[in-house]
Amino acid sequence: MVFSANPLSLSLPDPAFESWLRDKGYLEILDERTTAVHSSSSASSSSSSSSSTLGPGPASLIITGSSSVFSRLSTLASLLTLNPFAKLTADDFAGDTPSWTVGFFGEADSYSWPTSPSQARMRAHENVKRYARNYACLSLLFLVCSLYQIPIALFGLIIGLALWEAFRLCSDRWRLEGYPIVRRALLHVLQFAAIAVVFYSCSVQIALFCAIAVSYGVMILHASLRKLTPSKLLARADGSKRFQKNKYRT
Repeated sequence: MVFSANPLSLSLPDPAFESWLRDKGYLEILDERTTAVHSSSSASSSSSSSSSTLGPGPASLIITGSSSVFSRLSTLASLLTLNPFAKLTADDFAGDTPSWTVGFFGEADSYSWPTSPSQARMRAHENVKRYARNYACLSLLFLVCSLYQIPIALFGLIIGLALWEAFRLCSDRWRLEGYPIVRRALLHVLQFAAIAVVFYSCSVQIALFCAIAVSYGVMILHASLRKLTPSKLLARADGSKRFQKNKYRT
């Protein structure tokens, strides 16, 4: 080497820089950097392959397409084994609901396929924390739609809630004298057993399973495909759009 390494240099190696971004919470920069590195590496590999051969043959196209398909399948498999609620806290539901247009849905360029399972995992954890209230509203909407498609399940849910309230009123009115703990335990067992029988006979579990499956699939796909955008920029864009709407109205 002609030049020796400068210990006062401000340049950092890639792993150290990525760990610093994760520790400081700059996940948006890390997401953009990962996408840019992957796009540059794919462009360089495609240019080198085209320069090495006269033209892309059918075998090379098949190999490239199969490798991309396998990489996407591995990313989907990593999403299936992911726990998106690992970093979710109760404080994420305490704030305001993010905007559905600017924050949640965004524009067409706000989505991209994750380049690696680690990037998909990072997006899923962060977007679930950001849009927790939006996902909760969507889950309730899917539950209402499933109950609308299965009317007997809606009837069973109403009967179950009525039974729960009736047992609660009976427990408040009855004076438990002899063995209050045993009597209360038996009352609660009877309460849960009656509601479980009503729910099972009215197919409430099918409606709940459909709502949970659809809402979980939509949440995983949206959280992994949605790019990480700084929250301050989303708030400013939402505020500017509201200001323009109010200006046009006045």
